[in-house]
Amino acid sequence: MQVTQSHDVTGHVDFVGAGPGDPELLTLKAIKAFESADVVLHDRLISAEILQLAGKTAVLVDVGKAGFGPSWKQEDIDALLVDYASKGQRVVRLKSGDPTVFGRLDEEIEAVEDAGIPWQIVPGITAASAAVASIGQSLTQRGRNSSVRFLTGHDMKGFADHDWNALARPGAVAAIYMGKKSARFIQGRLIMHGADRATPITLVENASRPDQRILATDLDRLSNDLSAAEMDGPTLTFFGLAPRHAVQALTEFKKEHA
Repeated sequence: MQVTQSHDVTGHVDFVGAGPGDPELLTLKAIKAFESADVVLHDRLISAEILQLAGKTAVLVDVGKAGFGPSWKQEDIDALLVDYASKGQRVVRLKSGDPTVFGRLDEEIEAVEDAGIPWQIVPGITAASAAVASIGQSLTQRGRNSSVRFLTGHDMKGFADHDWNALARPGAVAAIYMGKKSARFIQGRLIMHGADRATPITLVENASRPDQRILATDLDRLSNDLSAAEMDGPTLTFFGLAPRHAVQALTEFKKEHA
């Protein structure tokens, strides 16, 4: 991609977290950045309701990436950020959830910094926080786990490896991002390292959105239940957490009376 730079007028880049999808979960600072943006470069998973909050004159550019599918090259996104901001535009780089969690944020910051463009990070609610709230649980609990791991199901080299021995210990809790396609791999690694097959696993699809779905299963049944559920939206996987009974009952009630 050819980049045209003119530093007579320098713009600004806001790296904004769009949260999990519910526009009511946006921060006031994020909305303020939206309203003043000339250009919004957004991820594929940003909900239409959130994009509608951008200023009426803002240019919306979809620079989405799809796991194991067609995607914008990172260097092209970097170049586009620099190109717009170098022309004096106020740019919002809109990322799902929180931009600091599996958002390739450092690469984009380095690109705008190298071009001498000012920037700031506007944090958002990450998917794990929204998803765990939807099942009525806490990521940590006294007497159960004093830490929680945020993991990615795959990285640039394919399925991501982790400290499976630590994860397999009783009481361990992990929030796994982008874990659907790697579910069988994760299941096998954990069982191989001694994890209890009855360990609860909960998958939350489209967390915080009207079409949210919750799948409660366990390590032994993970692959089969996930395949049967046919989840095709963004999904957060919790290892070591099950939905509270009251939340599960309410979810079933809503389904029956929809």
